Amino acid sequence: MTSFVRPFKLFLAAVALWQLPAQAVPLMDLVDVEGIRGNQLIGYGLVVGLDGTGDKNQVKFTSQSVANMIKQFGVNLPPNVDPKLKNVAAVTITATVPPSYSAGQTVDVTVSSLGDAKSLRGGQLLMTPLQGVDGEIYALAQGAVIVGGVNAEGADGSKVSINTSNSGLIPNGATVERMIPSDFTERPDVMLNVRQPSFQTVTRVVDAVDAYFGKGTATALNATKVSIRAPITSTQRMSFMAMLERLEVEEGRTRPKVVFNSRTGTVVVGQGVRVKAAAVAHGSLTVTISEQPQVSQPNAFAGGETVVTPQSQVAIEQDRKAMFKWPEGASLESIISTINSLGATPDDVMSILQSLERAGALNAELIVM
Repeated sequence: MTSFVRPFKLFLAAVALWQLPAQAVPLMDLVDVEGIRGNQLIGYGLVVGLDGTGDKNQVKFTSQSVANMIKQFGVNLPPNVDPKLKNVAAVTITATVPPSYSAGQTVDVTVSSLGDAKSLRGGQLLMTPLQGVDGEIYALAQGAVIVGGVNAEGADGSKVSINTSNSGLIPNGATVERMIPSDFTERPDVMLNVRQPSFQTVTRVVDAVDAYFGKGTATALNATKVSIRAPITSTQRMSFMAMLERLEVEEGRTRPKVVFNSRTGTVVVGQGVRVKAAAVAHGSLTVTISEQPQVSQPNAFAGGETVVTPQSQVAIEQDRKAMFKWPEGASLESIISTINSLGATPDDVMSILQSLERAGALNAELIVM
């Protein structure tokens, strides 16, 4: 017998049962400034001082890295000698340098195991250069690794794990060695990129900037970009950007979204989701297959052969449920109450929403994770 019974959890985020009037929000909450962004760095290093929870012998690049490191201090291992270290783990180090960070400032780094280390708890990251996408070194990382997860293992092989202990954080663990170059102050204009493309939002941004600085200051290039004439000198441009940050703009309407996470069974329905007139009927099938083989065996001295005759019984049972009808412009409240009344699982919810979208009855964008 095959049956599918799953707990159904429906989470609603940013839900409203009616359209609220648009409210002005700070301009910088709606846009990103081109040329001002964080930069990602990455590096490869070693974490030492582990209590026997490092990489095992089969992880050869860890031993090779240790040999190369100690060679810089005048210690040469004989050829074909495996140090068999259990207190060392090969790791990757990642960090994000905020815009305009200069030499001497520090950033947090994330340390993650590359091999089969059991835990990085109690480890110390050795000095590791961090490089950008251009291959240049911009920061150096070093320090004690803070691990939030816990692993415990008994003598009989039983294990208990809380979160993960194969990655950790070093607060202020990397020091910026040089500033990452940016052409922001060299551009003749300031380019704003709207995070949620919308013609309404772009138009309102242009209107707000022109109303504050004068007509013709801002130009809409498309549904995402707004070009703003700005002073060239560094001091005046910084003052200009400070005034831009004080502006408030009403966000334009964007298409509502429904996000479905197939791994956790979470369905998130955004504000403004409505449906056109539609009828929905949803049922489930229960398939029962039973095997009762019949064995035919001859007498002891008959000289025949034992024969097994398979006998299968297949039965299909379908739940018959009523058909539900939504009126034109049904709100989120109607959608959720109807789907819940069907006793739907998360997979059923996604099937219903996908069918409504294909039928042109759902005014929302479906996003499956």
